[in-house]
Amino acid sequence: MTAMNSPLPMQAWMQDPAFADAQSGPDAGPGAAHDIDPEETAEWHESFRSLIETHGPQRAAFMMDELSRLALGGKLAWRPPLGTPYVNSIPADRQPAFPGDLAMEQRLGAIIRWNALAMVVRANAAYGELGGHIASYASAADLFEVGFNHFFRARERQPGGHKGDLVFLQPHSAPGVYARAYLEGRLTEHDLAHYRQEIRGPRGGARGLCSYPHPYLMPDFWQFPTGSMGIGPISSIYQARFMHYLTHRGLLDCGGRKVWGVFGDGEMDEPESMSALTLAARERLDNLIWVVNCNLQRLDGPVRGNFRVIDELEKLFLGAGWNVIKVLWGSDWDGLFAQDRTGALARALSNTVDGQMQTFAANDGRYNRDHFFGQNQELARLVEGLSDEEIDSLRRGGHDLVKIHAAYAAAMATTGRPTVILAHTKKGYGMGSAGQGRMTTHSQKKFEDTDLLQFRDRFGLPLTDEQARRLDFYKPEEGSAELQYLQARRRSLGGHLPARHTDCDPVAVPPAESYARFALQGGGREMSTTMAFVRMLGTLLRDKELGPRIVPIVADEARTFGMANLFKQVGIYSCVGQKYEPEDIGSILSYREAIDGQILEEGISEAGAISSWVAAATSYSVHGLAMLPFYIYYSMFGFQRVGDLIWAAADQRPRGFLIGATSGRTTLAGEGLQHQDGSSHLWAAAVPNCRAYDPAFAGELAVIVAHGMRRMMVEQQDEFYYITVMNENYAQPDLPADVEADIVQGAYRHGAYAAEGAAPERAPRVTLMGSGAILTEVIQAARELARRGVASDVISVTSWSELARDGARCEDGAEVPHLRRVLDGTQGPIIAATDYVRLVPESVRAYLPEGRSYRCLGTDGFGRSDTRAELRRYFGVDAQGIAEAASRALERG
Repeated sequence: MTAMNSPLPMQAWMQDPAFADAQSGPDAGPGAAHDIDPEETAEWHESFRSLIETHGPQRAAFMMDELSRLALGGKLAWRPPLGTPYVNSIPADRQPAFPGDLAMEQRLGAIIRWNALAMVVRANAAYGELGGHIASYASAADLFEVGFNHFFRARERQPGGHKGDLVFLQPHSAPGVYARAYLEGRLTEHDLAHYRQEIRGPRGGARGLCSYPHPYLMPDFWQFPTGSMGIGPISSIYQARFMHYLTHRGLLDCGGRKVWGVFGDGEMDEPESMSALTLAARERLDNLIWVVNCNLQRLDGPVRGNFRVIDELEKLFLGAGWNVIKVLWGSDWDGLFAQDRTGALARALSNTVDGQMQTFAANDGRYNRDHFFGQNQELARLVEGLSDEEIDSLRRGGHDLVKIHAAYAAAMATTGRPTVILAHTKKGYGMGSAGQGRMTTHSQKKFEDTDLLQFRDRFGLPLTDEQARRLDFYKPEEGSAELQYLQARRRSLGGHLPARHTDCDPVAVPPAESYARFALQGGGREMSTTMAFVRMLGTLLRDKELGPRIVPIVADEARTFGMANLFKQVGIYSCVGQKYEPEDIGSILSYREAIDGQILEEGISEAGAISSWVAAATSYSVHGLAMLPFYIYYSMFGFQRVGDLIWAAADQRPRGFLIGATSGRTTLAGEGLQHQDGSSHLWAAAVPNCRAYDPAFAGELAVIVAHGMRRMMVEQQDEFYYITVMNENYAQPDLPADVEADIVQGAYRHGAYAAEGAAPERAPRVTLMGSGAILTEVIQAARELARRGVASDVISVTSWSELARDGARCEDGAEVPHLRRVLDGTQGPIIAATDYVRLVPESVRAYLPEGRSYRCLGTDGFGRSDTRAELRRYFGVDAQGIAEAASRALERG
């Protein structure tokens, strides 16, 4: 049956008053445990049963609704409970017929289980440090197999074919997916033998299989990264919503496609897993189906030892507006429930906490007979005719293909809201004494010979003793009934999964002059780079070809960034349009929602906004339709706040722009410590396919945006761009001639300042480097130094990380780093100043000309609230501080 960890006898903890109070809870209502008139209660029961038998369940449900309204109208301190009894949501008599060959699918599942186990154990026998997981897939195997054999649709290649489902897979179960791909002929035995050996494998002519789903490392195989807990759930919700967005905007019909997510019950504790549940219901995402593998066990112990996580999750999802289907008990239990006329079995299961359930899973039939069914005579009578072996083989619902199929079919038929399937399983199912239901099962990677033979026998695998001990992979002969069945099921569903596609038509981008002439020819007009960006975006949205593909994304900050004019221009996406008259309807900047709106306004949820960005940025792969997202946000709340989501995005090879607004530690002035960004460029530099830029002027920004669009939309390069912009107004100069290539590479010579009152050849010289908001201070410092008789060259650094990467690429000496080329012809000490921590400019120190001193100025430490001038003086990055640093460097040199 099942398992738990408490050594207490069943009767003791069931009768504990604290446990009884916990079970009654707020949903039970006052006096739920005290019946003052049992005879009257029995009459009500009989009357209600009669109503169901006479008029059917719909009439009964109507009457329950009426009684509920009556109770609430009478101001009773009562509300109906959220949960349901601890039994299957779909009764046995309402299950559809299983459409497949049950015996064949069980046989194939057993083979895949064995190969998954062998893959992990072999790798660790050879290299004990590789790790890997067996128990998670052992619990989820049947959940996966029903999906692969009957529900998960692949993208069909012919015109008009199904565009494919999106499937998020529990990461620790990756070995099972590889084992299935081996039977399908997509991976070889040599590949399986190099699990978690991504360097050694290719060197030996094999494909090194990555630990978890990683599209970056296996770009034709994995579609979504789920290895960081909680990232998969929230991503699946926003992918499902983005499919509705594409459909409603008329860009791509996503009807008939589903987003499936198989996640763990322990993973539901992650805030990202839960944070968007109400959005999924509010947006009516009936294309979204979650399967939560409730094996009751996380890494160290029970998910909820003293409670029941399935009850908790059911209430959570019901309260959020989801359809909930529970798959708790396998077909073996149907007869027991049918015999139970008093409800004793359902009560006993409902009163068993998860920790105890795990103890049952870790023990045999005799133990379960004595400790579960031995609680009372009613339970004991139910299993009088069963042997200990038959009790031991009673399956949880998540290991019963028939029960799982019924739940999946019901989820597919649900309309108007998302569905979650809570599937009860055993972690380490079939691993016997080696790991089933045990506290250590998550880390189980070694098996004794007797354990391997028991596993073989448990699943009826056609392996000799010697083959089992050697952990030989097993694959039926080509043309066998098993392989024919496996391939036929996938053909009927469009092909193999998981699979990632990259075929996508390029999208033409307009020339920069058509949308950014004002920036390229600044003419000294004062403007912030944030306003310059918004102006460019507004013009780009009007471009006939590129405009419809742009996805503007904000997290409740559109007005902050001056984007309110886009409300009228393109509208805010809403799945229901706009059902109200906005307060500011008479304004030219009024709030406008529309079913075909283009802006994704995500509210106060950076995690939600970045998840929407990921959905749009991977559309070229997921949907074969290139989209171009621009997500603009307070830069402090990007990499620092949702860095894990950005890292997962990088794994998916996204294409799009992240716009870090009000960036820098001194530009946001009065906002203070938690809003002032001094580190985002440090974080961005660590993401290999993120190209990060910190332009000071609108012209530089225009060049970078144009370059990024061309790279991603025309050349279809798998990279994304992080660009910081500021809210400070200052004069925007014309872009110098022929500097576009230098801007993209990270730096160009902005200007030279001659010393006043001194011959050029006799004046001391310094080189000043700056980026973003501080470049204007650098230029002022250069002018101040000129008045002091010091000549200088000013270098505008548009990307410190690009300079550092270029320098690293040139370390073999075959090429000269771009920064060194830019600094050729300059002289004297080099002073670098930014609005970020010193480590940002320190990243290029190794690539400077030899013999030149280098001093970095930055905004290390916490921010403060004050004016920009005071903040820059405090951190020493104002013009005075830069000039003083240059003078001291000259004195020392």
